[in-house]
Amino acid sequence: MEILRTPDSRFTGLADYPFEPHYLQCDEVRIHYLNEGTSDSETVLLIHGEPSWSYLYRKMIPIIADAGHRVVVPDLVGFGKSDKPVNQEDYTYQKHVDWMTALVQVLDLKNITLFCQDWGGLIGLRIAAENEDRFKRIVAANTFLPTGEYKTPEAFIRWQKFSQNTPMFKVGKIIASGCVAEMSAEVRDAYDAPFPSEEYKTGARIFPMLVPTSPSDPASEPNRKAWDVLKQWDKPFLTAFSDSDPITAGGDGYFQKLIPGTRGQSHTTIKGAGHFLQEEKGPELARLVVNFINNSD
Repeated sequence: MEILRTPDSRFTGLADYPFEPHYLQCDEVRIHYLNEGTSDSETVLLIHGEPSWSYLYRKMIPIIADAGHRVVVPDLVGFGKSDKPVNQEDYTYQKHVDWMTALVQVLDLKNITLFCQDWGGLIGLRIAAENEDRFKRIVAANTFLPTGEYKTPEAFIRWQKFSQNTPMFKVGKIIASGCVAEMSAEVRDAYDAPFPSEEYKTGARIFPMLVPTSPSDPASEPNRKAWDVLKQWDKPFLTAFSDSDPITAGGDGYFQKLIPGTRGQSHTTIKGAGHFLQEEKGPELARLVVNFINNSD
């Protein structure tokens, strides 16, 4: 496996990102993660999606840690400070699940409250379903767990085509376009930091094509098995979708319909936020997570 590693100098002086890096080796790849807070009783696992990295959670981490909880925030392989395999065939849905499962197991994370958005849900919900005993609660935000049986939203089909056809995959610009409010150049640059050139973006480019859009996709059957577990999931499960995301709109209702643990929860719609609601409403989401922990067993 040919691997690129973003130089540390690319991450010097990033706005509002004072966190100490941590690393673990999983087979051939080195995975970066943040580990804030000191609690042994409650762990909050924040998993980002496409094409962001742990920087997306910078506004949430201090609030959750200050509330007395341990906060673990990995960079998916191909993103952030984690290693970036060069070849597309080195990235599969299953490998992403395996890499993040290894992180959970090596760190021996328990009593986990999962917060997942975008691909953070496609990966995180699989891990939770396959490691039920480690997870205590779930917050799903602008995400889904597709099995290919339902019609793919047109907005997502356009996104797939764009990801494969655009000459320059401008990560900061893409994230800015997924927000309602205008993003500063400083923040856009921080989202671009992990990718010094196009050759570092293989994982980001291929991600949209790994989403199962037909029942015969290799990931569809494992996802169906995960749904079999989630349809029996009676642990607390909260949805917090935004009001301005065309790709995942309506997904919260789907979760609420099928997952027993959603019943009686204080589901919310985050107002004035696009797809990357952590960027726009991070403190609000962090307080939601803290309240969810405080008010659920």
